Amino acid sequence: MIPLTWEIASHGLIEAGRILAILAVGVIILETLAYLVLHKWLKLKYSLPLMLMLPALLAVIALIIYPFGFNLQLAFSNMSMYRFKEFSVGLSYGIENFLDVFRAPVLQNVTFVQLLLRTIVWTAVNVFFHVLGGLFFAILLNRPLTGKAIYRTLLTIPWAVPQVIAALAWKNEFHYQYGFVNAMLRRLGFAPIQWLSDPKWAFIAVIIVNIWLGIPFMMVVLLGGLQSISPDYYDAAQIDGATGWQQFKSVTMPLLKPVLTPAIVLGVVWTFNNFNVIYLITKGGPMEGTDILVTSLYKAVFEFYRYGFGAAYSTVILILLLVFTWIYLKVTKGLGEAEEA
Repeated sequence: MIPLTWEIASHGLIEAGRILAILAVGVIILETLAYLVLHKWLKLKYSLPLMLMLPALLAVIALIIYPFGFNLQLAFSNMSMYRFKEFSVGLSYGIENFLDVFRAPVLQNVTFVQLLLRTIVWTAVNVFFHVLGGLFFAILLNRPLTGKAIYRTLLTIPWAVPQVIAALAWKNEFHYQYGFVNAMLRRLGFAPIQWLSDPKWAFIAVIIVNIWLGIPFMMVVLLGGLQSISPDYYDAAQIDGATGWQQFKSVTMPLLKPVLTPAIVLGVVWTFNNFNVIYLITKGGPMEGTDILVTSLYKAVFEFYRYGFGAAYSTVILILLLVFTWIYLKVTKGLGEAEEA
């Protein structure tokens, strides 16, 4: 078994090294051609910056722009498991796919409106507690504290542990008979809860796990923002007789806003699209009771093989996130505050 495993691992390393070598040779050839064309032939003034940007530009085209364009093509197609190789593209297929997103069940029973409302609740609750918990711990760690490095390390453990491992570990802790959560409830005199069998409690369980996972990131970001605030502001506020709450409201929060605004936007986007926690713990069940938009999208494509519909569905999700980000930045004037800071 060990020799076979070592052989597979070594073969994988050889293949990875071969791919890296091919990419390195490709970049060298590309840069050489760019040098000859831009500097020697066209004699452009900014040939060097263009040469340095070229590999990154090609990577963006290959990894972002082309897949996005192909996804749009699929959204206007009738591609499915039965038409995987020979599918048709047309405006009528696209209209049908986008209408199906809103008028038909996305999976077996759950509709888009139900999934959207559940996703909004999932995102709002998680981000609220991420910011609240992260701000609380960041303020604590920003004060003089004995053993601060130890506390900081312990608080970042949920973020450091791979999300897959953490989610699977939490799944076992929510086991009805043997899980740690129900064992603690029994010890405290409460009845055990059907965490993974009841849709309501299963949804609460995945929210608890995601809150636990997300607080450390927000704490680290906000701690960096707090440490960038000059103590002179607080000294001036104390001279004016401001209380601790007044200092927090009038000094800390306004100066923390340039950091908090992008952190909240990132938190919303990541939580809105958080696939791992829900799928690894409940797989969207029971009875599609914990599915959100992104998990239902995965199921629609890889379990129901509705490729054209899935492409249209993913486009709708992208538009929702873009609209939210634009509205949030407009309302909070987050970018303007960041530029002024």
